[in-house]
Amino acid sequence: MNKNLFASFMIPVVLGIPITTLIIMFPTMLFPTPNRLTNNRVIAIQQWLTKLTSKQLMITHGLKGQTWSLMLTSLFLFIASTNLLGMLPHSFTPTTQLSMNLGMAIPLWAGTVFIGFRNKTKMSLAHLLPLGTPAFLIPMLVMIETISLFIQPLALAVRLTANITAGHLLLHLIGSATLALMGINLPTALITFIILTLLVILEFAVALIQAYVFTLLVSLYLQDNT
Repeated sequence: MNKNLFASFMIPVVLGIPITTLIIMFPTMLFPTPNRLTNNRVIAIQQWLTKLTSKQLMITHGLKGQTWSLMLTSLFLFIASTNLLGMLPHSFTPTTQLSMNLGMAIPLWAGTVFIGFRNKTKMSLAHLLPLGTPAFLIPMLVMIETISLFIQPLALAVRLTANITAGHLLLHLIGSATLALMGINLPTALITFIILTLLVILEFAVALIQAYVFTLLVSLYLQDNT
């Protein structure tokens, strides 16, 4: 394994050219477009999962919110597939980069806020000032609510980055400990290997859960503004 803990989070470069764009585009190849009258099992399972995810995300939305169903479903599939591909050995996980996660969070958050101010201007402004606020607290509360509004995309990006990065670092540390213990104490190495296996299974679950949480929070922001 790499001695540098953060080596796996460095952007891969080929001939001095970053290949992040190619890595980000790769998950789209995992979801082929059906071109047959009768789909095979892989595409059938893919379509079933897509419909299930879309139904869960859109169940509380009205007609205006449901226009985002394709975007939110695509967002979930992209983040989930990127996280899962990052579990492969010697692979690069784009969602460990805060810049990329901010690039996803800020436009989606800004779109929901823009829709809210365009369709429900009074209600959107009312969210900045709770009902029954004393007059002398109005400036402070408006400032606090405005700051909390602008922190939302940052919280989205940091949550995804921190969870994926922490999981990869933990796997790296326990994997390195397992290799080191194999030549020192075999029973202890076996125990750490079992722990490592369980953590790998947990990390697969975390990869899917974090994709769902990111998409669900965007869906909730959309619900508040439609």
